[in-house]
Amino acid sequence: MRVATGSGSVKILFASLRAIAAVAIVVAIIGQYQHSASLGPVNPFNFFGYFTIQSNLIGAVAFGLSALVIFAGRAQPLWLVYLRALATVLLAIVGIVYNTLLTGAGLEGAFNVQWSNDILHIWIPIYAALDWLLFGDKAKLPFAKLWVMLIYPLVWLAVVLFRGATDGWVPYPFLDPATGYASVAVYCLLIAAVTILFGYAVYALSRVRMLKP
Repeated sequence: MRVATGSGSVKILFASLRAIAAVAIVVAIIGQYQHSASLGPVNPFNFFGYFTIQSNLIGAVAFGLSALVIFAGRAQPLWLVYLRALATVLLAIVGIVYNTLLTGAGLEGAFNVQWSNDILHIWIPIYAALDWLLFGDKAKLPFAKLWVMLIYPLVWLAVVLFRGATDGWVPYPFLDPATGYASVAVYCLLIAAVTILFGYAVYALSRVRMLKP
């Protein structure tokens, strides 16, 4: 199944904004990485292990590919709509969790470039939500496939927990085994529940088309 993107100025608007968002994400991540490297050696497995970084990279890929497909005048494949849905879910979680739980948490200097931090934790999550809500070039996603949204978060959690138990590195304090595995388990279940909740909202909004291409 493919989703037609239509033609005209609205189509160009969709593609242009997504291309800008993708570039902004890449620039923000490079800016933070370069700054971190200027302060000392950077372990790329740690830097790119953050949910924020990975979610934004998924968003950059989703927005960038969608923009390229539209500029090429082609219909969007269904898998790309699912990727955009996943990016929207992940970025919404990033924006809400960071700005409610992690602001000022001091994540080992991982997000200490203010403009980069604002792009990754505020502006891109806001854009992703508005893109999904307003732009009508998306298919109606079936709730029976809501489980697709859980694949990435569960894999990410598994890797983080493995690293926490072996080399002791965790990206966020609430996943630190030192706080007790019972506490970590609660947060893991909470992450899964929030992912399903946000996923349900994103699937429901796939039926809303305010700006049609």
